[in-house]
Formats: sequence, C-alpha cells, structure tokens
Amino acid sequence: MDIHRCRFVPYPASTINALAFSHTSIWKASAKSPHNLRLAIGRANGNIEIWNPQGGHWVQESILSGGKDRSIEGLLWTHDLEGQRDDENKKAVPGRLRLFSIGYSTVITEWDLALGKPLRHSGGNYGEIWCIAAQPRWQAPAKSVGSSTKANDDQISEQHLAVGCADGTVVLHSTGDGDLRFLRTLARPSGKKSRVLCISFIGRGKIVAGYADSTIRIFNMSNGRQLSSMSLGAGQPGGPSEILVWSVKCLSDGTIVSGDSTGEIRFWDGQNYTLLQRIKSHKEDILDLAVSADGLTVFSGGMDRRTTMYQRTADGKGKRNRWAEISHQRYHSHDIKTMATFESHDMSVVVSGGVDAAPIIIPLREFGKEYVRSLPIFPNCRPVQSAPKKRLVASWWDREIFIWRIGGMWGGAQESGAAPDQRQVRKLVAKIALQGEENIASMSISPDGNLVAVSTLSSVKMFHLRASKISARDSIKLGKAEVPASLAGHGSKLLQFSPDSKWLLAIRCNNSIYLHRIAMTSDVHERSRILEHGVDLRRLPRAPNNSPRVQHGSLGEYEASIIRAAWSSDSRILVLSDLQGQLDSWVLEGYEDLTHSGDHVANGQELMTESAINGDDEESNEVSDEEAQPVIILGQHWIRNPRAALLPRIPSFPLVMSFRPAKTATPAALTNGYTTVHPTRNNPNPHSHDLPIGEDRLFVLTSLHKVYEYQIFAGKLSDWSRRNPPSILPEDFRAIRDRAMDCVWDVSDGKERVWIYGSSFLWMFDLARDLPAVVQKAPQVQDHPDGDTQQISRSSKKRKRKHTQEENHDLMQGTSGAGSKIPEQESSTGVGSRIRTTNGLEQGEGQWLSLQTMHSQARADDDDANHDDAPEDATDDLSALVRVRRADSEYPYERDDQRNGDRTTEKQDLVNGEAAAHRSADKGLPYWHTFKYRPILGIVLLSDESRGEDHNVTRGKEVYESQRGIEVALVERPRWDLDLPPRYHGDQEWDK
Repeated sequence: MDIHRCRFVPYPASTINALAFSHTSIWKASAKSPHNLRLAIGRANGNIEIWNPQGGHWVQESILSGGKDRSIEGLLWTHDLEGQRDDENKKAVPGRLRLFSIGYSTVITEWDLALGKPLRHSGGNYGEIWCIAAQPRWQAPAKSVGSSTKANDDQISEQHLAVGCADGTVVLHSTGDGDLRFLRTLARPSGKKSRVLCISFIGRGKIVAGYADSTIRIFNMSNGRQLSSMSLGAGQPGGPSEILVWSVKCLSDGTIVSGDSTGEIRFWDGQNYTLLQRIKSHKEDILDLAVSADGLTVFSGGMDRRTTMYQRTADGKGKRNRWAEISHQRYHSHDIKTMATFESHDMSVVVSGGVDAAPIIIPLREFGKEYVRSLPIFPNCRPVQSAPKKRLVASWWDREIFIWRIGGMWGGAQESGAAPDQRQVRKLVAKIALQGEENIASMSISPDGNLVAVSTLSSVKMFHLRASKISARDSIKLGKAEVPASLAGHGSKLLQFSPDSKWLLAIRCNNSIYLHRIAMTSDVHERSRILEHGVDLRRLPRAPNNSPRVQHGSLGEYEASIIRAAWSSDSRILVLSDLQGQLDSWVLEGYEDLTHSGDHVANGQELMTESAINGDDEESNEVSDEEAQPVIILGQHWIRNPRAALLPRIPSFPLVMSFRPAKTATPAALTNGYTTVHPTRNNPNPHSHDLPIGEDRLFVLTSLHKVYEYQIFAGKLSDWSRRNPPSILPEDFRAIRDRAMDCVWDVSDGKERVWIYGSSFLWMFDLARDLPAVVQKAPQVQDHPDGDTQQISRSSKKRKRKHTQEENHDLMQGTSGAGSKIPEQESSTGVGSRIRTTNGLEQGEGQWLSLQTMHSQARADDDDANHDDAPEDATDDLSALVRVRRADSEYPYERDDQRNGDRTTEKQDLVNGEAAAHRSADKGLPYWHTFKYRPILGIVLLSDESRGEDHNVTRGKEVYESQRGIEVALVERPRWDLDLPPRYHGDQEWDK
C-alpha cells in the first residue's frame, strides 16, 4: 500500500464552550452508570457533539449541526419524571431526557436528539443570555406506611430553568408538560445593569448568581426576593476596579464556591453567607469550577491553562473544615473554559474543554492513580472523501468544501520527463462555499468524480465537476446540478454515492431512507441528471428498546438513529445500522436495462420473495409497501434482503461497516434490453427477479472494538468470523483506547487485507489467515498522561521497566473512566501505595504488600459484574468448537507463499511502504500496526487499480522492484498546526 501523507488539508479546530452530562452523579455504593449516560459538548461553530462514555471507551455517536454565528455557550440536560401507561398493566414510563442550549442571543433552544435539529425555542424581552442552570430534579422521599411518593404538584414535578442575562436580569423558564415557556422574571436589573456571568441552584428553592460587579447574590425562587449579597471587594491594584465572578457552584453541604477574575477560589458559608476561605491558585482568571458529589473535592480551570485540585483537610481534631490545594497540572495547551463531572460506582471523572478543542478526561476518585486521557478533536465520521478515478480528495467543514487533485506517486498524471521536484504533488481545483447560515451535515463525492452532493438539515444541493476546456488536466469547472424537489426540499443527515456512481443514498433527519437514481451519459457535453422519483426503503419493524431502569430516563427515538451505511462493491447491496446495533439490508433485483425510459411503478405486481418461493406464507404476508408496488428503474428495483430478519443485533453499535471488495468485474448494462425477459400484454415493462451473486461479506467493527463478519444473503456469520471470535483479537488491538473511524481494503495480488484506522493508529488484519490462538508477544502499548497511546520501542527497554501483557491488561481493567492505571513505580501523587506486615516481633520477617493489588483483588468480583462489555481474555488454546471450525489448524499462522518457499524480498517491502507488515507476516502474525501517523483526519483511496507491469523505482543509489497495490491519501492534522488565538504565557514558559 502506497501512502501519501497529506497535511495541507485545513480543518479548523472549534473551541469547546460548554460541557454537560445527561445525568447527575449517583452517590451510592453499588449504583452503576446509566446505560443511556451521554456527554454533550458544545462548540463555537454551533455544533453539539453527543458522546457515549460506554464504560470508559468514549465514543462519539452523533453531531447536531449548528450554523453561522450560533456559538453554543451553555448546555444542560433535564429529566422529566416518569409516568404511567394508560393500559391495564400500568407500567411506569421512563421520563424523557431533554437537552437545552444557549448562545449569544435571548433564546433558549431545546434540541430533538432523534432529528438532530432544534425542537423549540423560548425567548423574551431581556438581554442576551450569558448563563443557564437547571433546577435539581425532584426526588421522592423515603416510603413509609400509608404515605405516597407520587408528585401531584406541577411545580414539584418539573424542572425550572434559570438564566442570567447581560442586563442583570434573572429569568425563570418552565419545562412542564413537555414544553418550554417563559415563566417569570426573578430579579430585575439595577441602575448599574451589571451582567450575570454565572448561575446555580442551592437545592430546589434558592438561586445563587455571580455578577460582573464584584458581587454574588442569593435569591428565593418562590417570591424572587434577594436574600443576600456577598461582595468580593475591589480588584487588584493596577487592574480593573471590579472583579468578575466567572463561576459559582454549590457543594452537597450547602457551601458556595466561586472562581473569579483575580485567580482566587473562595468558599462561602451557605447558611449566613460569609466568606470562609480564599486560595490564590491561578495566575489568571478562573473560568469554571467542578465539584465532586460528596463535596470533598473541587477542580478549577482557567486562562493560565492550569487544572487545580482542592480537597478538604482535617485539623488536629479530625474535622475537615479547611481547604487546601493538592495538585495542579497543565493538561491543556490553551484556556480552559468549561468543566463537568459525573460519579457513580464504576465511573468518576472530570471532563474539561477549552480553546484547544480537545476534551480532557481526568480521574476524580482515582486522581493520581490513573492516567489523564485526551479525546480526539476530529469527528468520528471522517470529513474527507475521494474520487479514485480522478484522484480527487474532498474535505469540508462548517459551510465550505475544498477539492484537491493529488499527483501520482510514481509519476501518474505528471509528465514522465519532469524532475521529481518539478512535479505538482497537489493542486486545489475547486472550492464551494454554501450560501445560508446552516453548517454542512453531510457531503459525498461520486467515485467517478463527476458529482458532489452536499446537505444541510433543511436542503440538499448537487454540483457537476467537469474538466475545464482551458486546462483539462488540472482545472475543474463547477456547475450547479438540478435536484428533484423530492430530494432538494428535505434535509439529510447522511449522503453517500454508490461505488458505481449510479445511486445516491439520502438519510433524512427522521431516518427515512431514500435512493435516487442518477442517469449517466457517455456524452461529455451532456450532464448527468437525477431521476424524479426516488425509492423509499422501509426498515424492519422492531419493538422499542425500553430502558430496564425507569429512573434513568429515556432518549426516545434517538437510539434508533441511523449512523452508518455500507455499499457492496457492485452497488447491489445496501446495509444500514443504527445506534442500537440493528442491521437493515436491501438488494437490487434484476439487471440494468438501458432500453427502459426513466422509472415507473409496476402496479398490481407482487414481488416473489425467497420466503414466498419456499412456501413460507407467514413471511410472504408481511410484504412491505415498496415490495408490493416496486419502483422499477431501468429494469431494476430494490427489495428487502430475504434473509434480513436473520441478521443478529450487534452487541454494540458499529463504527466501521464495509463490504469485502469483489475480485471479479460486474456485468455491464444491456444496451439492447434484457433479452431473456419478454414484454407481454399484461406486463409491457418486464424485469428480472435475479438477485446479485457478487461478494456479500460485510466487515463490522463495533464501538467496543470487536470484529464480526456477516454473510448478508445467508443471514449469519462468515466462516472467518466463526473461526476468529472477538475473544482472540490481539491484546495490542484491544488496548487501543481511541476508537476506529473507518477502513480501506487491499485485495490486489490476491491479498485480503483490511486497514483500520483511528485518530492515533493504523492497524492491518489479513483476513486470508486466521488469528493466532495463543497471545503473541508484541511491543507494548501504554497510555501517557497526554492521552495518546504510544508504543514503547525496543531501544527504550533499558530506560523503562517492562510490563507483561497480563499486567497491562490488569492496568486497563476496573478503571474509573479515564486512562489506564498508573504503575506503582510511576505513581508520584497521593499517599504511599505499599504497606508492611510483620508476624510477631521479628521485623525482618515482614512482608511488603501492594495496596493497589489488594484493592484490585477486593473488586475482582464487582468488576466482572460492572463491566459486562469488557473483552474476554484470550486463552492459550481455542475452544473445541473454534478448533473444529478452523480448516487448517496445523499451520494457522503461515502464509500460503511461505509453505511454497516463496518469500517477498525486503527491498520490495521497503518500496511499497509495508516492510514492517511483511516482516510480521514472515513471523506468522496475520496483523500489523503502527502509531506513526497522528492525528489522522481520514484515509481515502486514490487508486484501487494495479499500476500495470512491475517497474523499477530509483531511490538514491538503490533500485527496488515495486509491487502492485492500492494507493491512499493519509490526511493528518497535527495539533501544533492548528490556528489558535494567542494564549497566556507564564513565567519560564515559551512556545516550542
């Protein structure tokens, strides 16, 4: 595989302005994290990212697209109380989880997670909203004999929203009855009209607000009366006269904590509203605070990039009444603007974000015992695509699309006589800027490079790409394509061309599935057009996935949202998947007949599905609407896969779905009609009912990094997947914490390799061979405090102590949701990690015991119950069933060419960029990986065809014989290359 390393693709980082967990901390000894726990991240470009912690794996599920000048400045979730159904069972119905946002306006926006767009707005006659807070959820009191725990009062059952405005107004909004409406003004602005910078609730009846005039005010929510005003005094000498209170939080015991523009954190008595203590811990403004559920730990972050931890310390009498700064670190490279916490029995983390656009996961309960982790700044769905036939690479962000043409690695489109330094490696050939304020939700470029489709939440547009007459080689002429009203008038969250560029898949915001046929022409003067009528595909009816725990709430139809689509290489099989892991599949029946004009509906013509042919009347009665009246387009129409119902539900939703490429060419369209089907009086437009016979094996990689392969037409796992269950995946692969983004295939020269990549890794599996049955010794993978996974090289073994794979596996188990556990010899924070036990009076016979080991053993049983999705340990021997499935158990790790004595030379490997991969193959490993490229924005194909005959390539004084293979563009976007505003520089700090 030839790799073009591309760093010229711009992708601006967007500041994180808001963070919010969907649930409040659950402070119970045995309470697990809710299965529908989510983290919302609001960015300056108006997008909201929804992340699933998933037991510490942290997967980005979806992005709610924003627009121009719609910066997200605040986020919060509310949880409606559960109700009861009207049926006889009287089962409790989970309350709905609702997401709200604010941003540089007088409006509060509620989002529809299932549709991915705003649901409703609420505004009023007041200033711009600067901050927002939600009233704590009503908790039913403990049950007693003869008492009822049901909340009858609407004011008790609903959660009010309090917002602070730029003119000093504090306003209440109601979320009752599933609505959002203005309730009343709680505090009106004074003559000074000082801004309300932060706001929080003290219980359910009081509101505390921080102002820009050096004061903190307390209000009674029921009558709006101001209870107290706490002054912070004058500003620092030589600076502003007033102190800005940027953040205010309330602890579980009622203590009020504030962070201000002087870099001081202050603790206030929640009863008499007096200052208890002040700590100068930052050199610049403290922008946000985060508090633990037990009220014993506080985190602060500010403009000086410091993340500081405070804890209550005990005095001589054992009372914890004083606060002390325990530690401070610089995890961010720029200002820290927001922080959020969540705690339960199996998770305890602090999440922080800021100008550097990277979410940082900090362990809270296990601070100093686990590594800090950094999440990727790029979207999980890659914003890069390619048109291999014309060597085009397209990328997009916000409202702009850039298209480049990449030159050939071995000369390619370049002139053969040109010197290497004179060849133009890349050229920007087109740029598209969308009009309007909405951000791009999805974009797709056809593989033949003739069309570009782009969608927002409200419309779909298409553009023609044609070679310019002036310079047909390097320049492209853009033209707007006509889009049918059925497609243009509806926004789409996912667009994708088929591999043959003849079909366009459009997934609307409500998860409706439409396929549109593109009428292609061989005349260069004519443009391709989209046929008027699209094909409406219906998913299999399924029962809703109700939450087993009513108290955790419901995300509604959000978990049924379609997130991934996969086309077969012949464009005749389509598979979609949602967040629940459900697979839906359709096949294109018949053969393309160019004698058919346009599209039509065959009324009264029922489809003979496979179940009907076999005599299964029960299934044949469940023929969908589109199958009863098929839309026939050029002699073909789409039907549901006859074995679709047999495909199992994936345990966790897929991150990567891709069909194996076909090794044989697909039959060409029949220009003189399909002669084996003759028209009749009752059927003047006949079409074939033949199903495709091409490759139907679907490769799936889930969010837990488990690999499956399905045979779509058989409705079962493939033979390779049955011989290689997820439990025997390499330990190094399971140790990768960054999630996969996509994959590319290499099937040239008889290979069956899939290259999987994430933001920090590139991994190859050779599906032509089985995985090892015994855990192979491989270079270690270790987490570092910066969140990146790094490989320890052999040269560093003398400097760093080695850990066995079993020890590394133990360090990853039972964590609190951040990084792996810190080995004892590297731990430098907290109390000692070992104790010494003696027997009798002989101290020399004492034994040192590890507290970490003792703690891990005590929680071993608990971890098995709490981590149901944890990968199974690879055993030395495969199970008897898997051994039977393996056709060649005697030589499970050797390549076919090794048995014949044929080995590729090292010189060939060096030229093709796969030296390490082949050396691993020579040792018997059917996989290879590297962490050399980072961070990866995407990998796309530039050419999937062989380069013809083998040829010689000169590098320096050596001449190597090149192998044929695929050619890809690997797009990197280093963090140090991001365009960020100037940041604060402290003493002895310089930019590298």
